[in-house]
Amino acid sequence: MESDPGTLRASRRELLEISDLVVDFDLETMSRRPVNRAEVVERLNGVGDRGAARIVAAMPVNGGVLDPDVVDRLLIRVHCEMQRLSEEFQHGRRVAEFLHSLLAAFDQIGLSQPYRIVDIGCGTGYVIRWLAARAGFRQDVELIGVDFNEALVREAQRLSAAEQLGCRFEVINAFDMARPATVYLSTGVLHHFRGQGLDEFMLQHDQPDTQAFVHYDFQPTPLARPGAWAFHYIRMREPLSRHDGVISARRAHNAATLLEAARQTSFACGMYGTRVWKLPIPRVFHTLLGIRPEAVDAFRQTLGRRVGRLGQLA
Repeated sequence: MESDPGTLRASRRELLEISDLVVDFDLETMSRRPVNRAEVVERLNGVGDRGAARIVAAMPVNGGVLDPDVVDRLLIRVHCEMQRLSEEFQHGRRVAEFLHSLLAAFDQIGLSQPYRIVDIGCGTGYVIRWLAARAGFRQDVELIGVDFNEALVREAQRLSAAEQLGCRFEVINAFDMARPATVYLSTGVLHHFRGQGLDEFMLQHDQPDTQAFVHYDFQPTPLARPGAWAFHYIRMREPLSRHDGVISARRAHNAATLLEAARQTSFACGMYGTRVWKLPIPRVFHTLLGIRPEAVDAFRQTLGRRVGRLGQLA
C-alpha cells in the first residue's frame, strides 16, 4: 500500500522513497492520477536527495508526465528483488508459524469460521502466495492480498494462477472490503505512514470481526542503516531498489512509536521477535501484534516455546 505523497511533510531532513512519489492514487476512487516528473525531481532536490532526483529524472515522460507503463514495469522488477530478500530471510515461514498459532488460539476460544487473512499492500503477492503454497492452512482459511497498484495486483494474479494457488488478489483499500479481515497482515508498510497518518491507519483495524493484526517492518537499530546499505548494494540491481531499501530502514518506526499508535485501538498490543533467539542481537524485522484481549491467554499457549519472543501485551 502506498501512502498519499501529499501527506508527507517536506523538510531538509525528510526521507522520501521514490516508489511513494512516482505513483499517485485517489484513495476514494482508487483511480490513478498523473505524476509530473519535474515536480518529483524538484521535491527530491528540495530535501537534498540528489541521487534519487537523478533516478527519477532519467525516467521516460509523455508531456512531462511519468509514463505509467514504464513505472509499473519498474515497480514489478523492484518487487521481484524484494521477493528475493524475503526468501533469503525465510519471511514466508516466519509468517506461517505466527499465523498458525493465532488461528489455533481463535479455535480454542470458539471463534466462528472461516478465517480471512488479508495482506495489506501485498505488491506482487509473495507472502500470500507462499502461504497458499506451503503453509498448509485448512480450506476454511481465506488468503487475500490487496494493493492500490493495479499492475502489481495483475502480476500477483498471474503468478498465483500459474502456480495454481488457492488465494486471490484485489485492487481495493483493505478497510473498505465488504467483509473485514479476521487478521490484517503487512510487510514493510508501516514506515510509509507518519504521525497522524500512522494513528489513522491503526484505528481502521478496529472492526468488530477483526481479531488481530500482524505488521512486519524494519527494526531501527544502530546496525540497520549500514546493514541495509551493504545488503541492498550487494544484492539489488535496480537503482530504485537500492535507494528505497536503504531509506526504508532509515524511516522505520521504533517499537515505542508503533505501540503508541496501536494502543489507541481496543486490541492488546505488543512487539514480537525483536531479537535473534535470546541473544542481544536485533532481528532485521520486528513484528507489531494486536490481538483481542479475550484471545491473549490462548495465544500464549499456542505459541509454545516461542512465547519467549512475545513482549508485554497491553
